[in-house]
Amino acid sequence: MEDRFRVGHLDVERLLAEWRWLCTAKMELVARNAFGDLFLTAPAGDVFRLDVSSGRLSRIASSREESIKLCGATHKKEEWFAESLAQAAAAKGLRPDENQCIGFTTPVVFVESRSDNPACIVDIYEHVSFLGDLHRQFADVPDGGKIRLHVKPSPSN
Repeated sequence: MEDRFRVGHLDVERLLAEWRWLCTAKMELVARNAFGDLFLTAPAGDVFRLDVSSGRLSRIASSREESIKLCGATHKKEEWFAESLAQAAAAKGLRPDENQCIGFTTPVVFVESRSDNPACIVDIYEHVSFLGDLHRQFADVPDGGKIRLHVKPSPSN
C-alpha cells in the first residue's frame, strides 16, 4: 500500500496539463493507483480522485488524514485502487515501475473495450495526458452517445 503514496518524483503539473479543463485548481499529488488514477489535495485540504478512465474528478475526503484512514477499508481499496485487478495484472507479469501504470489497448470509456482488451504497461505521463485530451474532446457527449475519432499525426512526426 505504501507504494501508492510514493509520488514525490512525479510532476503533478505535467500530469494535469491535459486535465486543466476539469481540474482547474492548483493541486498536490498525494497518491496514485496502478491504473494511473491520481489522488490530489486542494489548497483547502480536500482530497480528490481523478479517475482517468472515466474522466471524473470526485471529492473523496475532507482531509489527507481522512483519506488515508479510508484507504484502509477493503471496499475503498477496491473502489479507489482496484486492488484485485492490480494483483491479477501483476500475476500476469504487468508490474509498472514508478513512472508507469497499467493501460488498455482500447480506453475503457469505450463500449468496445468490454471484450478482448489487453492490458499493457505504459508511461504514466503519456497515459494520463492522452486520456485527459480524449475526455476533454467528448466531455459534452452524453453517455451512450456516438463519436467519431480522427487520429492525426503529431506535429513532430
